Amino acid sequence: MVDDLLVIIPTRNRPQAIPEIMTAWDATGATAGVLFAVDTDDPQLARYEAHATAYEADGRLRFVFGERERLVGTLNRQAVKAASAYRFLGFMGDDHRPRTAGWDARIRECLSGGPGIVYGNDLLQGELMPTAVAMTSDIVTTLGYMAPPQFVHLCVDLVWKDWGVGMQRITYLDDMVIEHLHPAAGKAQLDAGYEECNSSEQVTADATAYYAYKDDGALTADLEKLRALVEEAA
Repeated sequence: MVDDLLVIIPTRNRPQAIPEIMTAWDATGATAGVLFAVDTDDPQLARYEAHATAYEADGRLRFVFGERERLVGTLNRQAVKAASAYRFLGFMGDDHRPRTAGWDARIRECLSGGPGIVYGNDLLQGELMPTAVAMTSDIVTTLGYMAPPQFVHLCVDLVWKDWGVGMQRITYLDDMVIEHLHPAAGKAQLDAGYEECNSSEQVTADATAYYAYKDDGALTADLEKLRALVEEAA
């Protein structure tokens, strides 16, 4: 039996996020599965392991521990593994919190009609970019990844929007809030994780990767595959 929705959350050095996220799940009545992907070299690995033990009876969530691959590498590894077992796959950062009751039911409804992408209002970027996203798992199966592997952390939300617009199968739900508790919104303190992924070096590297992805034909090739997927499903 194929399950419906799994949200993958790569997390590092923020074990306090685990109970906060699950509290948000409970407050919104969410039944979506959640997978926390933790690095085995995490400075707070023991606290993550303690959470894994504490939540082991909760059938909605599980933990995986593996070698550090940064955000995109971790997301892709877990998404490719899960694509055959779930109809829909989602991504949230460990600084996202669902706020709207029934948000996961809205995602299922939007994606039930065939290949596509859906995202809500993060109260920071809004419609501009899907900092948290959900998609049909056949997108991952078709492309072999959930985000282009040449990226490390940034700009993948721009790619997800490019895919959805190019497929003509993207939905933005302004009233479905998945809040992004980011320093840019004044909702979190800078920590080592934010400093690493928002360093000038990382910004330059991922921005360069994004424009290369668009300009060297890789985006065009991916969109050809995704449009064919939509046609096959019609």
